[in-house]
Amino acid sequence: MAREYETVIGLEVHVELATKTKIFCGCSTAFGAEPNTQICPVCTGMPGSLPVLNRQVLEYAIAVGLATDCEIARYAKFDRKNYFYPDNPQNYQISQLYLPICRNGGVEIQTADGGVKKVGIHEIHMEEDAGKLIHDEWGDCSLVDYNRSGVPLIEIVSEPDMRSAEEVIAYLEKLRLIIQYLGASDCKLQEGSMRADVNLSVREIGTREFGTRTEMKNLNSFKAISRAIEGETERQIDLLESGEKVIQETRRWDDAKGESYAMRSKEDAQDYRYFPDPDLVPIAVSDEMLEEIRAKQPEFRTEKRKRYREEFGIPDYDIEIITASKYMADLFEAAAAICGQPKKVSNWLMGETLRLMKEREVEAEDLRFSPENLAKLITLTDAGTINSSVAKEVFEAMFEENADPEKYVEEKGLKNVNDEGALRKTVEEVIAANPQSVADYRGGKEKAIGFLVGQTMKAMKGKADPAAVNRMLKELL
Repeated sequence: MAREYETVIGLEVHVELATKTKIFCGCSTAFGAEPNTQICPVCTGMPGSLPVLNRQVLEYAIAVGLATDCEIARYAKFDRKNYFYPDNPQNYQISQLYLPICRNGGVEIQTADGGVKKVGIHEIHMEEDAGKLIHDEWGDCSLVDYNRSGVPLIEIVSEPDMRSAEEVIAYLEKLRLIIQYLGASDCKLQEGSMRADVNLSVREIGTREFGTRTEMKNLNSFKAISRAIEGETERQIDLLESGEKVIQETRRWDDAKGESYAMRSKEDAQDYRYFPDPDLVPIAVSDEMLEEIRAKQPEFRTEKRKRYREEFGIPDYDIEIITASKYMADLFEAAAAICGQPKKVSNWLMGETLRLMKEREVEAEDLRFSPENLAKLITLTDAGTINSSVAKEVFEAMFEENADPEKYVEEKGLKNVNDEGALRKTVEEVIAANPQSVADYRGGKEKAIGFLVGQTMKAMKGKADPAAVNRMLKELL
């Protein structure tokens, strides 16, 4: 009888925090700068330089801890994790091992069968990021960019509670949304501001003991994470089925080839010779500080969904899509407040916005148009100043470069022609030029009027109200 296995997964999620400066110095954290232009003696590990903790890092870490139901440590410390690597200028990383800032939390996720499951969070700790190695194939060398060195991170270490790629993605999406709603990070996987290492083992169903785990790195998209989990699960089962042992090691996932390969044997804590950092004072979290951070916690998605149903009366499907992005939710609320038309704002977001986002491969966080301009567009359409097809043209200009709808309509001469005399004249000309369609309509073919409406709109260069054209045609026919 074939043995059946289950996968046991825990994650280490690194999140770059949205501070303006690094964790222990005043260097900028802006993404995309020229290599080695955002560095100083502290973040390049120069002898004698002294780190000072950025208070905002502590506040963000506590805020994430509160939002994930963690216990917040009132006394925490930093430790040195010693290892040599070219992108690690001090030859140690400042992290937290013994007294991390948050412990024993968890988030609830939806499972495939529609149920709810809690994924435990073992701890959240603060640490500094390393630099970045850039491999120059042409020059046959590796270069180091230290701009990222010292960028503040929190590492969220889960319990081994997940059993499938689907559960892992649900957990990551939930974490990402919580952190984005807090404004603690943009969590862009493609830019490395959210990264996940997957600890995975397999065991026979019914076994209580865990199997030997491997850790997979280099995962920068949800698709890559799913494929890596499936690939590593198969690899470990194949080893066990052929009587071999799984080796505890760190593996690198190659998404292009769809396979992983060994990087190094997996280190344990003692291999890093952790000891308390002598240059950083311990952290004492007061009741006042904790309450101050708790009071600043935003309205999260669960509360937002409930309020949208009661306050705006838009469909549940719209609510799910809009609240799945903090940026989209903010855009919706601001535009609805300006024009007082929540359903119409929702229609523009669910229709043209999503269509263009898919077409141009744009994330919600990268949308350029302002809520003020979306509200203006809705007002222009409601007032009959422009028709729906012109509105779509104007929206495209807004989507591309946040064009002001009023100015755009004025400059391009797109206002509806509300001159009844001019409209009547054009309709009469269209009727005279299309006797067959006129005969079809009079003979009972209702659809024939659609062709005549189209011809009139064409003659008016799109600057007429289709409803007024329809009305005029029926009157004259």
